[in-house]
Amino acid sequence: MGAGAALPAVAQPSLPTLGDGSALTTGEERRLGDRIIRELYRDPDYIDDPVLVEYVQGLWQALLAAARARGELSPELDERFAWEVLLGRDRTVNAFALPGGYLGVHLGLIGVVATRDELAASKNPGAAQAMMVGGQAVAIQNQLNFSRDMEREADRIGYGLMEPSGFAPQGFVSMFDKLQQANRLNDNGSWPYLRSHPLTTQRMADMQSRLPPGGAVQPVAPSLEHAMVAARARVLSNPGVDALRLWIAEPQSTGFASQPAARRAAAWYTAALASSQLRDFAAARTAQAKLDEVVRGDAVAQRQSQRLAAEIELAAGLPEAALQRLPQEAGRPELVLRTQALLRVGRPAEVTGALQTWVVTHPHDAAAWQLLASAWQAQGQPLRAVRAEAESHAARYDYAAAVDRFKAGQDLARKSSSAADYIEASIIDTRLRAMELLLKEQAAER
Repeated sequence: MGAGAALPAVAQPSLPTLGDGSALTTGEERRLGDRIIRELYRDPDYIDDPVLVEYVQGLWQALLAAARARGELSPELDERFAWEVLLGRDRTVNAFALPGGYLGVHLGLIGVVATRDELAASKNPGAAQAMMVGGQAVAIQNQLNFSRDMEREADRIGYGLMEPSGFAPQGFVSMFDKLQQANRLNDNGSWPYLRSHPLTTQRMADMQSRLPPGGAVQPVAPSLEHAMVAARARVLSNPGVDALRLWIAEPQSTGFASQPAARRAAAWYTAALASSQLRDFAAARTAQAKLDEVVRGDAVAQRQSQRLAAEIELAAGLPEAALQRLPQEAGRPELVLRTQALLRVGRPAEVTGALQTWVVTHPHDAAAWQLLASAWQAQGQPLRAVRAEAESHAARYDYAAAVDRFKAGQDLARKSSSAADYIEASIIDTRLRAMELLLKEQAAER
């Protein structure tokens, strides 16, 4: 069944609630999540990698769409929660949910799962409320009072969302098996949820029983795209120079040519990106060319390979070559790479319109706002640049910094006689009042 298939809605939303249902209102839960997420944005491990964010967010949105179609997600939660994904460089196999619909995913989890189906099972919206873990969330861990019945309900919802979302249900079962193994091998306190809500034999058996007759867990063949994304996650998790060199050498190992295509695609992707990080751009280009050969005929995988090629050229200081390698599709990774390249060659006007359109539909994309600020500054539009900087801070809930930049914008506007700046000044005045109100509320919560 495809992700867009119509599904019958149940009478009442059945997602487990936070705590006992009376501890926090929906609004309070969202504000709590915003407070936590503001700190996570400042964490040096936070990473906004456009390729990985797009991939994970795509899986997340498919699950949310299925939850809406099945009636598992109430209109209030759907409207008031953020439903955003944040990535951390941590190499541990971990994911965590925060109040307000935020989801954190460690690169270690993306790097270890074998298929997109397993990755989707690790963060389904049914189980998400039952997985509040991670550093900043420890203080509110005690608010989760899940019974065993609620665990089974979360499992039921998570499993039920797999097929309607376009994922193999077997991925749900195999993912939990991997989480249990990871917990046994790395019991360092990073999985408080699994210690207080263990994946018992009974619970695992219950998930196994949900498979249709004859539907025992069978390996799901990984897609080329997933193999490449997992490879990217492993490299970007900062494994160290020795690990990078080992990965670069893997394609030269005996028997490599007989490996499955997904394995070879992952190895060449890893070798290309690792070589680029070590600034051996000749080796990076060679590995990327080999990757092109492996993924030929797979349009989605070819797009990822082209993105990597553009990224290598940009890192090598050849923005014009990067522009030539960029695929035509206008996803966020392409927009970011194109903007970075055009800024370097002094042609920011060519991307300003696309950036403005993007932030209108994605107002919480702090990185896009910052790129727009750079584009405006390069075109001699300081007032617009300052406003974009302020919006970038606001997107990460740093209202104090946003207020500071909006006030700087007011100062600039007073010195300008441009009609265009007059319109921009009016927007800045309105946004400043809104930010000051949010900053006041934020201060009152401390």
